[in-house]
This record gives sequence, structure tokens and C-alpha cells, in this order.
Amino acid sequence: MRTRTLIAAIAAGGIVTVGAVAAIPAFAAGPPAGAGPGGDTGSGLMVRGGMNGGGGCLAGVADPSGTLSEAQRTTLAANAEEEKLAHDLYVAFAGRYDAAVFDRIAVAETAHLDAVRSLMTRYGVTDPTAGQAAGHFATPAVQATYDKLLAQGAGSETAALEAGRTVETTDIADLRKALDGLTAPDVQRIYQHLLMASQHHLAAFENWLAR
Repeated sequence: MRTRTLIAAIAAGGIVTVGAVAAIPAFAAGPPAGAGPGGDTGSGLMVRGGMNGGGGCLAGVADPSGTLSEAQRTTLAANAEEEKLAHDLYVAFAGRYDAAVFDRIAVAETAHLDAVRSLMTRYGVTDPTAGQAAGHFATPAVQATYDKLLAQGAGSETAALEAGRTVETTDIADLRKALDGLTAPDVQRIYQHLLMASQHHLAAFENWLAR
């Protein structure tokens, strides 16, 4: 499987190049769940526990486990940082702006991180987000990306929504790459859920930007 890399260039106000860092993900909701496009808040993941809960009970882990290559294990760990980045970013924006999309998607990202953590536990992959406070990341490139997106979103609500759109757009591309060549049924299931959720969240950001 091809590992994920940080996406460098977008037009003004987007993610800047932070270096060619292999195996680190790029960054990578409207109405309540079921209420229309962009309404997903949990991506179909059945999870108990929160950001500090160390995982929970979710549908994907009911699937049988498989085998992961070293690159796929690295991508799994990188996913945890990506989900934490999205959560922390949206929580920060929710504290600054009234747009309900940020609160709703942050709830979804909590479930996503729990799902990835459950997979890391199953496969014995070290969690790079363990013990990291909000807005803090073990990987320097991820920290730089978070800081850039946070600064971008501080300019205005529209800029924050655009930052969210960037996160979800990039996440969609990266998850498709992560699924390429992946054979472990449980990891496939979770990645497919995350991909579907990101598509719903992207639609939500687009809807808010169109207002």
C-alpha cells in the first residue's frame, strides 16, 4: 500500500509545504445525522468513549483481523494524528465562531479517533496521540500543519470553513490511497467508514460556504 504524504500546495491561505515526509497523512457538519447532505456526525461507527477513552466498541472491529505491512502500520498510526488534528482544529474553531458545523464534526472526529485507536490496539501499533494535549502533536510536520490551518481559520469564519474543507478534501484522497492494496478486513471497514464520513463532512463545509 502506498503510504500517505503531506500535501503541499493549495492556493492562498492553504496548507504550506512542510517537507517531504513519507508515511504521514495530509490533512487531512451541517444538519444532524440523517438530515441531508453533510449531515453525518458519526460516520456509522459505533463507538463508546471519548478522546481520552483509549478506544471503544465499534462495528469495524467485529470484522476479522488480517495482516498489515510495515507501511500500512505506519499509516494506521498516522491516521490517529490526522483524526486528532481534525478534532482539535474544529474544537478551536467552534470556540471562536457560531457555525454549528464545527461542533458537530468534532464529535465525529472523536469517534473516528476511537476507531483508529481500537485498530492500533488490535495490531500492537504505538499510539502517537497518547498523552498529547489539544493542539499538540508528536510529529513536527503534523504540528506545523495544525498551526498553519489554525492561523488560517483565525482570519474569519469563512477562512475557518475553507480550512475544514481542505482537511476533508485531502483526507478523502489519502483514504483512497490507504485502501489501495489493503487486505485486512477490519482496517478496510474502518477506512471505508472514515472515507464516507469525510465525504459527508466535505459536503457540509461546502453547504456552509455557499450560504
